[in-house]
Amino acid sequence: MEVILLERVEKLGAIGDVVSVKNGFARNYLLPRKKALRANASNKKLFEANRAKIEADNASRRTDAEAASKGVDGKTVQLIRQASNTGQLYGSVSARDIVEALDAEGAKVTKSQIVLDRPIKAIGVHEVRVALHPEVSVTVKVNVARSPEEADLQAQGVDVLAQMFEEEAAPIAVEEIAEAQAEEAETAEAPAEVEEAPAEVEEAPVETAEAEGDAEA
Repeated sequence: MEVILLERVEKLGAIGDVVSVKNGFARNYLLPRKKALRANASNKKLFEANRAKIEADNASRRTDAEAASKGVDGKTVQLIRQASNTGQLYGSVSARDIVEALDAEGAKVTKSQIVLDRPIKAIGVHEVRVALHPEVSVTVKVNVARSPEEADLQAQGVDVLAQMFEEEAAPIAVEEIAEAQAEEAETAEAPAEVEEAPAEVEEAPVETAEAEGDAEA
């Protein structure tokens, strides 16, 4: 289907561009959200007659978005969630969760402005794009952790999962080293026992000589 774009659409085009898109994308997204018009003769005339107003309205919204971006760009929000020892969440963090967290920090955005391809399902610091306008985007950080203390460590750049795995591996490594040292000690003691055996054998002739002396007497 061919449509006339009423605003900039990422990877498609800018205002006034006539582009070809899949029917489903046009019917389910572009047309109901008033981002485009069907590219027929009547709509083309309608667009051209109102082009100046459409572009002026877009410029006004862009200016508002640029002003609003100063209170959103670079924000970091903290979300505490339950997770397994491998860092996988028991559940997920959605766009709604991020909106609520930003709102608590005084940053007003809508769910539709959060660009999240899929829900966040692991702990860590995640960068999320917020599209305040088709031509104005900012980035926020979502710090997902199992505790405030863990969130603080992640904020400092600490890889909590890697640290946890190292701590779990340390006792195992110590035990393996102790076992290796014990085996080396046993191996080192084994030749000493073998060398003592001939000393006992050498004493036998002495006893024999004494026995012969007694016999001659």
